Amino acid sequence: MATHFVEPVPARLLMWQRVREYAVPPSMIENATARRAVGDWAGACAAARIDVDLDLRAVRARHGTDLASRLRADLRRLAPDLLRWHMPRTAPDGRLRPGLTLCLARYEAPGRAAPRLVVRTPPAWADAGQRMSLALWEGARDDAPAHHPHPHPDRRFRLDLHRHLWDGTRSAELAGRCWAPHTPDGPRGREPGDGAPGPVPDHWAAEAELLLRADGHPPRGRLTVRFGARSHGVFELVAPDDGHAPVLRPVRELPSAPAAAALPVLPEAAARPLPDLELLRAGLLRADRLHPLVARVLAGPGPAAPSVPAPEAGPAAATAAADPHRVDCLGEVHRIALRDGTLTAVDHEPAQLAREELLMALGGPGLPCLRAIDAVHRSPEALPAVRERLGHGDVTGALAAVEGLLGPGAVLREGPLRDALEAAVAGRLDQGLFRAGLVPVHPAAALAEGLAGHRPRLDRTLPRELRRKRGSRSRPRSGLPA
Repeated sequence: MATHFVEPVPARLLMWQRVREYAVPPSMIENATARRAVGDWAGACAAARIDVDLDLRAVRARHGTDLASRLRADLRRLAPDLLRWHMPRTAPDGRLRPGLTLCLARYEAPGRAAPRLVVRTPPAWADAGQRMSLALWEGARDDAPAHHPHPHPDRRFRLDLHRHLWDGTRSAELAGRCWAPHTPDGPRGREPGDGAPGPVPDHWAAEAELLLRADGHPPRGRLTVRFGARSHGVFELVAPDDGHAPVLRPVRELPSAPAAAALPVLPEAAARPLPDLELLRAGLLRADRLHPLVARVLAGPGPAAPSVPAPEAGPAAATAAADPHRVDCLGEVHRIALRDGTLTAVDHEPAQLAREELLMALGGPGLPCLRAIDAVHRSPEALPAVRERLGHGDVTGALAAVEGLLGPGAVLREGPLRDALEAAVAGRLDQGLFRAGLVPVHPAAALAEGLAGHRPRLDRTLPRELRRKRGSRSRPRSGLPA
């Protein structure tokens, strides 16, 4: 009998599959879309868990009516749920890339640095809730919080050249600017994340020309592309004349590290393949699970695919909760179901249950039905899904899943489920302290209090991770940012 080997699914696609399932729940999309439809851009941001750190009146007083009007128009076109859908994320949990300042739009202002509409993510130690903040970066006059690790816009992660990833009125442009590697009908070229040289994807030349023109460089020149965490390539955009399409090709001689760091960087939105296309073609995601604005483009012509409620928070959850669980108890098959808002053994008398619960409290074995209820309270089968929702900041969806399983009147008992919920609450407190500026530095910085004011030596008093980063030669200080 022949042996058939099944190619394993890449871990990156499995991560994006979880992200698409839990990071932007359908309830968030529906609420944000409803607010945006009536012109309430601030309410749409609140529904998408985005804090607004800008004042249009202050912007008008500082920069004039024209810039304030352009900013207000962009805020009204902003689809915050679509922005969260396309935000950069980190492996392996798929959370938002921490400590990031990402440019959404640039507003040219003569005589000063161009103000930019930016979105910021908190550092990793304060990212519980996965909230983001919207602000206006103003160059030297920026009033960004001093405790943010990277308050300036990142050159590598930017969406001002890819408005279709956050502008609800331009989402149709996604069809012409998305790509997936190694597909028979899509653009050719390797995936840039594999860290190995290979053919240049077809669309990189057009994206490079757009980048050079937007940053004020000549339409033909050099730029860098990040392949991975510690590798990059230098490419040159060339063409015989203006009548020929430009071609992007690797340079023959690599420049020095400082020279490479000064070159324009191709944004990740252009260099990376669209994960939604890869998930669809790998059969890991259905089209009706996509964001409606994305599904309208990728799923073909016709009305947008309706959003499907999450399994634990929709009508299916209520049906599953009403269906009783079966437990072998005292030689019979008994039922466990929700009664009066709590999970109850319905085939036992209340007096018997009271006696058995007292026996369990005193250390006795208890009935199998009560032991099954206790196990569900402490570590239910849906615990991984609850943890995924909590990790992506969907506290409402996590609580809905718990209530659908245990009932709204349940009292949580000690165990992994309660620990996960308590950890989420503690993380929200850390995030609130960061927002208020009450924790100006990372809590781990207290380890180096005695070394403040000078560069610490690489000795055994430093943490192992800090020694590894400071002693690594693969990431020179003058090189590209990580």
